[in-house]
This record gives sequence, C-alpha cells and structure tokens, in this order.
Amino acid sequence: MADRTETEKRDLTKDLAAAVRGEVSSAAADRALMTMDASNYRRVPRAVVAPRDAEDVAAALRVCREHGVPVVPRGAGTSIAGQATGVGVVLDFTRHMRRIVSLDPAARTAVVEPGVILDDLRAAAGAHGLTFGPDPSTHSRCTLGGMIGNNSCGSHSVAWGTTADSVRELELLTYGGERVRAGRGTGPTGAPTGLPPRLRDGVKSLVDAELALLRTGYPDLPRRISGYALDALLPERGTDLARALTGSEGTLGVLTEATVRLVETPAARVLAVLGYPDESAAAEAAHTLLPHKPMTVEGMAADLVGSAAGLPEGGAWLFVEMGGASPAEAAARAEALCRAAAADGTTGHAVVTDPAGQRALWRIREDASGTATRMPDGSEAWPGWEDCAVPPARLGPYLRDFRALLAQHGLRGTPYGHFGDGCIHIRIDFDLLTPPGIRRFRDFSHDLADLVVAHGGSLSGEHGDGQARAELLPKMYGPELVGLFGRFKDLWDPAAGLNPGMLVRPGRLDDNLRFAPLPGRPVPVEFGYPHDNGDFSAAVRRCVGVAKCRNEKTAAGSADVMCPSFRATGEEQHSTRGRARLLHEMLAGEVITDGWRSPEVHDALDLCLSCKGCRSDCPVGVDMATYKAEFLHHHYEGRLRPAAHYSMGRLPQWLHAAAPAAPAVNALARTPLAAVAKRLAGVAPERPLPALATETFTRWWWRRRRAAPPADGRTVLLWPDTFTNHLSPQVGRAAVRVLEAAGLRPLLPPTAPLPGGALPQPALPRLRRPPLCCGLTYVSTGQLDRARAVMRRTLDVLTPLLAAGRPLVVLEPSCAAALRTDLPELLADDPRAPRLAASVRTFAQTLEDFAPDWRPPRLDRPVAGQTHCHQHAVLGDAADRRLRERAGLTGQLSGGCCGLAGNFGFERGHYDISVACAEDQLLPAVRQSAPGTEILADGFSCRTQLDHLGDRPARHLAEVLAEALGEADA
Repeated sequence: MADRTETEKRDLTKDLAAAVRGEVSSAAADRALMTMDASNYRRVPRAVVAPRDAEDVAAALRVCREHGVPVVPRGAGTSIAGQATGVGVVLDFTRHMRRIVSLDPAARTAVVEPGVILDDLRAAAGAHGLTFGPDPSTHSRCTLGGMIGNNSCGSHSVAWGTTADSVRELELLTYGGERVRAGRGTGPTGAPTGLPPRLRDGVKSLVDAELALLRTGYPDLPRRISGYALDALLPERGTDLARALTGSEGTLGVLTEATVRLVETPAARVLAVLGYPDESAAAEAAHTLLPHKPMTVEGMAADLVGSAAGLPEGGAWLFVEMGGASPAEAAARAEALCRAAAADGTTGHAVVTDPAGQRALWRIREDASGTATRMPDGSEAWPGWEDCAVPPARLGPYLRDFRALLAQHGLRGTPYGHFGDGCIHIRIDFDLLTPPGIRRFRDFSHDLADLVVAHGGSLSGEHGDGQARAELLPKMYGPELVGLFGRFKDLWDPAAGLNPGMLVRPGRLDDNLRFAPLPGRPVPVEFGYPHDNGDFSAAVRRCVGVAKCRNEKTAAGSADVMCPSFRATGEEQHSTRGRARLLHEMLAGEVITDGWRSPEVHDALDLCLSCKGCRSDCPVGVDMATYKAEFLHHHYEGRLRPAAHYSMGRLPQWLHAAAPAAPAVNALARTPLAAVAKRLAGVAPERPLPALATETFTRWWWRRRRAAPPADGRTVLLWPDTFTNHLSPQVGRAAVRVLEAAGLRPLLPPTAPLPGGALPQPALPRLRRPPLCCGLTYVSTGQLDRARAVMRRTLDVLTPLLAAGRPLVVLEPSCAAALRTDLPELLADDPRAPRLAASVRTFAQTLEDFAPDWRPPRLDRPVAGQTHCHQHAVLGDAADRRLRERAGLTGQLSGGCCGLAGNFGFERGHYDISVACAEDQLLPAVRQSAPGTEILADGFSCRTQLDHLGDRPARHLAEVLAEALGEADA
C-alpha cells in the first residue's frame, strides 16, 4: 500500500511539473512546511505547487482532477481554524502571484493577485492618501487571497468593515476548470453575471427557492463570518456574488485576481488609551464609544498587557484610535472622547500623539496572538475559540458568562480583541496532548457554541470556521440553512475537490490535531529549556504559526532582528516558523523520517545565523539559535563534522595557540597559502582572514598592571573574551581607560581558581593555561560537550570572585549573551550557573549601575551603525542609548543582523547570504549617514563585516569615549 501511494505521488508530481511553469515539489521538506497553519490542526499534503499565473492554476487544477486529488489554496498560512491545511495539493500563492496589477486613485480601487501582501498594497495606496481598510494583526505578511478566503477584519473594522465590505470583483477558477468573474448585480434573467450557464442558472434557482430562509436565517451583527454569506445574493442586497464568495475559505473556487475598494486614510491619527477597573467594565463601555466615530476600539486586560509603559491606571484598557485632518483635530477628538468616557467610569486615560509611542502600544496588541499562547505561569494555551463575536452591546454579559464557562471546565484564557465590534480573541490552556484533555476541549467547544448562539453571536467573527468550528454550525444556523450550504458547495464543486472538510461536511473539531504524532515523552536533549520544563517538544510547540518571522521588511523605526535569513531568501524554510515546522515534523517522524540525522532539517538550519532575534522578536519566544545548536550536536554525534566546525568552532583554542607567532601568522595570511588554508578550514574564499593582535589584551593588561597597579575604586571583573583578546585588543584597552575614569577598578580574572577566591595580584605571573571562555563558538557549531567543559571551567574560576556581588563586564555582546543564557541553559544542573549569568553586564550597563554619577565626555555628533543582534535579543540596549545620549551621540542605530554572525559569514557557501543580510539594514544606514557621523558597532562581527563590505570603519563605544578622554596607557 505504501509503495502504491509513493508511485501515485511520483506520477502526480511528474504530471504537475509537466503542466505547470511554476515550482512543483513533493519533497519531504516542502511538504513538511505546509502541514500546518496557525491553528491546532495538521494535515500532510502530497505536493506543493507555486503557480506563476492564472494559467498555471488552471493547469494544476486539471492535473489534480485527472488524479482525483483535492486542492488547497494557501497564502501566508496564518489561518487560525485549519483551512490552510490539506492532504492533496497545496497551491502556494506567496512566491509568484503577488502583483498589484493596477491601482486607480480616482476610482479608489486596486486590482491584485492573491499573493499580494497586505502591507505592500497599503504602501502603494498610501502614496495616494488611501489604504485598504481591513488590517489584521498579521498585516505585514498576510495575503489578500487569504484575507478574501477568510473574510478577515482587523482592528479598523469599526470604521471600514470586513474584507467582504472591500471586495468589488473576484476572478476564480472552479475545481472543474470553469472561469468565474464574480461581482455585484444581475443580468436580464435576474441571475448573477459573470458565471458560466451551469452556475448562473444553479445559483438563481437556489436563491429563488430559499428566499424566506435567506432573509431570516442569519443573525444581524457586524462580525458575522461563519458559514457562506448566501444572504448577500438576495435581490434587495444587490445580488452581490463577490461578497457571497468572500469568506468561503477556498471551498468554492480558487482566486486568481481581485478588485478591491480603497478608502481615504486620515491625515493624522491619535491613540486614546482608556483605563477601566476590569475587563467587564471595558467590555460594557466599548459600544458606547461608537457614536464618537472611532477608527478602532480594541480591548486588553492586565493579564495580557503586563507591565507595559504608557498606560493609565486600570485593570483593563480600550485602545481607541481617532483620526483627523490635522494632528490638532485628531487630538481634540481624542480628548473629547476621553472626557465622555470618564463620565461613564474610566480609571484614567492617556492621549498618545507620538507615532513611536503609538507603535509601541499597538505592538502589544499585534503580538497578542503569540504572547497569549503562554499563560503567566508558562503553561501552554491554544487557539480554537479564537474569535467568537456577539452584538457589541452584548459583549459585557457575554464575557461574564464566558469567564464562568471557563471556570466550569477548569480552563484559563486571556480575552482581548475587537471590543467595539463585539469580537473576542482568546487562547485557552486546553490540554491537547492527552485523551481526557481532548475530550474537555470538545465538550467546552460545544458548550461555548451554545453560549455564543444564546447571545445572538457568530461562532467566527474574523478567522473563519475551518475545521475548528464548522462542525458546530448547525447550532448557529440550524440544519436547514447548513443543508443549504451543502447544496451551494455541491453546485460549485460537485467533485468535492476544493478544500474538502472545511465549512461543509467537516471533520470533527478534535480530529487531525497537530500534536498527536509528537513523542509522548520528552526526548533526551542537552539544553535545559527552562521555560518548557526541559521538554524539547514543548519548545518546538512554541511556534503557533503567526509568522511574524515572515516579515519581508522591517517597520520604520523598528529595531527588530528576526528573521534575517528569510528576508534574504524569501523562502519559508529559512524563516523561524519554517524551521520550527521542520523540527516538529522531525519529532513526528511521518514526513521527516531521519530524526536528528535529517538532511532536510540540516539544510534549513544551515542558513540560520544564530542571531537570536527570534528569542526576543517572536511573540512566543521561539529560540532557533538554541534549537540549531541542539540539532547540530545530535546530527554530528559520532560523525565527522564540517571543516568549519573544527576551525571556527574551536577558534579560542587556535587563537591561543597562534598568539605567540602572531606576526608570522599574519604574514602568511597575506600570501597565496592563505587560499589553501581557507579551503582546508572551510572558510569562504571571499573573506580575508582577520589579523591577529601582536600583543593580546591580556598580555597588555598584565604588563601594564605590573608597571602601575590600578587605583582604588569599586572592583569590577572585566571579561577578556576571545575576540577582544586576540583580534581587537584596542577595545579592551579603551574599556579599561573609561572604567577607570568612571572611578571603577577593572580586574581581569585569572585562568585558574585562586585560593579562597582571592583577586589576582599585580605580581601574579602570566599563566600559560588557555584563557577562560564563554563557549560561544562551541555552542554555535553544536559542539555542546566541549562547550559544557569550558563553561564549567569558567564557573570554577569565576564563582568565588563574583561572590561579593562584583559584576562581570563583557565587552563583546555575543559573549555576554552566551554567559547570560547559553551557559545556564546548558549547565541547567549547576546551581552556580544562574548566579554567574545574573552578574553579567554590558559596558554601558556597568557604567550605569556602578558609576551612576559619572558624566561621559561630550562628543556632540551623530551616530550610525548597528545594535548587536545578541544584545538586542538577550541583553537589551537601553543603557547604551542612555549613555550615548549623555555623551551627545545622537541618532538611532539600525536593527537587524550584520550577516557575519560569528562563524556564519566566514563559512564557505554563506557569503552571498551574509552580504544580503548586511544590505538589509546595516550597510544602507552607514551609506546614508552624513560625513562626520560616528559609526558604532560593539560586536566584532559587525565591525568586521563593515571592514569587508563598507568603506567606513566602525568602533566600539568604549573606543569612542576613550578617545575623548585622551590617550589610553600604552
């Protein structure tokens, strides 16, 4: 049977490849990437097709008909209800069919292909003062085709409605190959126009026969997304076929082009934040704000917002955006709304006019679909009842009943969402791993559906029904109207070839759960995964598919890093989500069958820069750098490793050994022998080898200390990292100068434990032992046994020295991040590790925490450059920004990753991607900076990348400040 299935799959793939000009694949990796969307569900497709145009779509449908294989249209894969998963052929519209065909500012319309990303359309329309009204939180990566398929809404629906309100005309292909041009209105016979005769006559007959049911069977509320919108076909509603097809979840036709309405965007926007005692009070108040004509009325409670700054007093908040022809008008409208709301019992309010402040607050809301997947105690929460909607005036009572139902079932969740439209998002801590938990999930779903219907609501208010809710549609619509949905589906798709199991004749809501094939017990791993109770499967499960990592551009003013390799390649497998999906499938063992030896996972992780950006930028804290290190450890266990792992992965050893012969090594690096050495070491031929310091930082330190012991002051331990010690000792010398000027006493740790934890003395001879190491290069190449050994040695030496509360000052951000996170997570069994991690400080943090009264020299010039990706992700740069401000260094550093990323950019085969990552943010920022701008980069990799690719060298902040103080000691 398995052989027959494989033969059929090969035949299908062969025929598709012969018919379609776009990419066709049935490879394990490509299929694995499409098994899930952002829902609880998982299905394994037979093949993936990326059509180039409508003719490709028609060809793919023809082949699938011949093979009797179903088809699933897919956009960004951010659907919550499972409708972007399927067992047949997935049509991936994100690669090619993403043109904005035309944009007519006068008519306020645009013609788009289904793969157009919403933000791209909004940017094009924005040049004319227009926008596309619906704006789900995934606006930076969701596609228009997906939005039309699900009838997406977003936070501005109180002003501009749902996607159905913005659709004018749709071009589709049915599974049978019929071409449809669906719009509004009828022909001479009263039937919808743009349909082939079979469909034209069938639709008219169906509507004419069921006028009474269509007029009485639908609840009247702004966020009714569930089911087919067949009431849009009523003559008094204009026989709007385009509206009726919007929200059909790819079950009736495959969209190839859409004409959509654009709206005028206000010249200015102001955010009013209203505080309320609790969530119920905010819900009760939301609908009373609608007469003020807000653009948004979004609700969040304290259990989601946490300790966000800029919020007025309260236990829950409404974010209400007001527009105006000018900032003054928008602010005046916001103030008027706040005064009116205060009369109804707000606990406080804030009017945020600063765009950066507004972005920071909106980011909390936009990340909620990810952050809500972890409860305050760290336990998991899942979608499934993500977006029920009730009439806005019923929201308060509904939420109280909803909370009571949660308690009745012993469940927890954090409601938030579109309070002004009566639509609530929530992730609930369902146990979807065990049979009792799954039974509770099912029972709760039935009870909640009854509750929603009792309040006159819709099972879906935004994301569609998919598999999550379609089984329950009879509760909302009754069997007669649901039967009509089935007849409508059969009319359009008699072969049931389009997205079967969705909306009509659905599967059970507790079937096809994506967790079912995962191991029933934790797999043995090296890292501690403290936020996932040591369970690697739970760590991988963190990825819920909201796909923030698929952002192709970074937002203006954003310092986000994630995900540089995806922005460089545009390939799903090089996104954080794609890699997490492959790891999920590796653990499942059905599609990816080689476990830790999997070449598919290895290839996807090969272009991961280990930038750690996802650790902070992913709403659920996926940490792909750690997962990569874990995978590489197991993948190469007992096997020969790539040459780069032996050369760059063990860089601290080689640099220590080469230090005495640094001049000779540097001379050889300038001869033809360097090319041979690079080839043997797995180094990219395009990369020049870095020059070794002829005097290491530690040697300079001991020479200087014997000559002039440091003055008194608070002792801080200065970490002599490998890069500073051997490759950029000038950074260490500069840091010593600045720390001493600030009244601190920097000391270097010894290379072996001293009796009683004594501090190193001036007369201490230079030890020939290898210097201490944070283990970074071993971790990044997955040599975790070696990493653990060097980390334990570091703990042995440092623990006594840090007992008095001394900080460990680390100049290289990547080493600081390794000591702060990798060390305690790899040595989870060592109680000393968290104490060492807590002692780690960056250069700027040390000055701020231990020399708060010191004033740096004034430099008064602009800066450009980059915040190190590891610092952004693990350590934060707030202290650095404040230090630069005190020194008169103005301007912002760019986000992203430099692309060199330690060993990554030096490894053979990575050069082009490394350059592409640098071109994303760093190099443009430096090129665009004015003459006289100080180029800052605290990371050795960032400075090296600029040396290789730019014409303006960068310096560590310590070097800039030391120069202003005067010459450091020789």
